[in-house]
Amino acid sequence: MHILVTRPKTDAAALTAQLEALGHRVSADPLLQITPLPIAADALDGAKGLVVTSRNGLRALAQSPALPAALALPLIAVGPATARHAEEIGFKYITVGEGTALSILPLIEQMARTTGGPLTHVRGEVVAFDLAGALAARGVELSPIIAYRSDPAKELLPTTRDLLSAGAIDAVILMSPRTGATFARLAKDGGVEEGARRAVMACISSAVAAALEPLAPLRVEVAQTPDVPALLTVISRVETL
Repeated sequence: MHILVTRPKTDAAALTAQLEALGHRVSADPLLQITPLPIAADALDGAKGLVVTSRNGLRALAQSPALPAALALPLIAVGPATARHAEEIGFKYITVGEGTALSILPLIEQMARTTGGPLTHVRGEVVAFDLAGALAARGVELSPIIAYRSDPAKELLPTTRDLLSAGAIDAVILMSPRTGATFARLAKDGGVEEGARRAVMACISSAVAAALEPLAPLRVEVAQTPDVPALLTVISRVETL
């Protein structure tokens, strides 16, 4: 199959390699541009624990003078992939969620009770789920550090438009609601809506699938769990049908 990968450049290479190893042809069109933001050395002063919901947050932290202080703290990672990246950076005390912000709510509550707080969320400017708001309703304070900016692409690459127009893309991998919404909008803006609708939308979650509603794709497949292995299972299932 010919698969379109829409992840940011920092994450696209590994997924492309996995798909190519399975025999697929892959085109990449990053729909979000990730820009790390500065984190001050004293940004974590007083913090008793960290919450990280994206590898992009970890990458920004790893480049900052706040990293030594961060490594001394317990960390909650949203899922296994983020946890692995935290280990690579040097974190030792890691609790792992199931891949969604909702899944780590009880873990954060437990950390707040254990450490006495305060806790800090290393996050992007835009988030799909308001962790701080959900926790405030439970009496837990979560302070943000805005570690990166994610800007949506203004248009699809010319090669992507050509492939979609020709009906040459069999599946599109979409890994965030924002990416899904961006793809739907840019397909319409680029005049390749019909070609995009015919491709299978391989979504990491139901929230991503919902973001595609304006496009009205003919077939949407949602991973059973919000991770890359489950998405690869979706691709394998599509391939055999």
